[in-house]
Amino acid sequence: GATPDDTSEPADIATNAETQALRYSLRNPEMRIIMTVTEGLYRIVARRSAGINSLADLKGKRIATISVTSSGFFTQKMLKTVGLSSDDVTMVGMKLPDMPQALADRKVDAVAIWEPEVERAAQAIGDDAIEFSGKGVYRELFNLNTTAGALADPQMRRNIVVMVRAIIDATQEVRRDPTRAQQLVAQHSGYPLELVKQSWSHHNWLADWTGDLLDVLEEEEAWLAKQDKRTPRTRAQLATLIDTSILEEAKALPPLPKRRN
Repeated sequence: GATPDDTSEPADIATNAETQALRYSLRNPEMRIIMTVTEGLYRIVARRSAGINSLADLKGKRIATISVTSSGFFTQKMLKTVGLSSDDVTMVGMKLPDMPQALADRKVDAVAIWEPEVERAAQAIGDDAIEFSGKGVYRELFNLNTTAGALADPQMRRNIVVMVRAIIDATQEVRRDPTRAQQLVAQHSGYPLELVKQSWSHHNWLADWTGDLLDVLEEEEAWLAKQDKRTPRTRAQLATLIDTSILEEAKALPPLPKRRN
């Protein structure tokens, strides 16, 4: 969901939410989405003591989120299910680590962001928390991205195919037993292992296609275009951002040999 740092070095392959693929492909139409790695199962956590017992009660409330990311899209989609819009609430932007404490300190009334900050927010207010699941409304599609140029280079394409095969294999292992993956996430993210475990169920480890990616891109493109005051790209234009061939080639490969630790 987070916006990439524009000062970072160019990469041949990268991950991010579909929101940012749409945003950055405007200036780089050669960008390609080659697989959905994970679905982020979003939720809103709010304070009951703020008078929030239903989604409709968010009207007039302050919601910590990042409005230009997938979390902002999720929030407005959730509001729409009860006849509200972003104009009916106050979207409060702040640094991710500050959101749980802001909820506990009553500076905001709800938090709508990706994990594990929502889990931290829920823990910060304990029994005062009420949760609204985004199931059936929206989930973040955390995709693997590359460029048409990289895919046109035979050696680079081969390397990308092998990497995708490795992600498929790793995902299957994560589904069987997430223990090692959880330890690696904790090690590299700096989050406590217990918090990683508590947030784990709010992700769907996919390494495949969702079936509705283009539908999501089309709807989200209209939302982004309205923000940017531009004409949204057509469904046919958006379809060119999706390349299914790499995943097909990766699935045709046998599982890669397991590396010894």
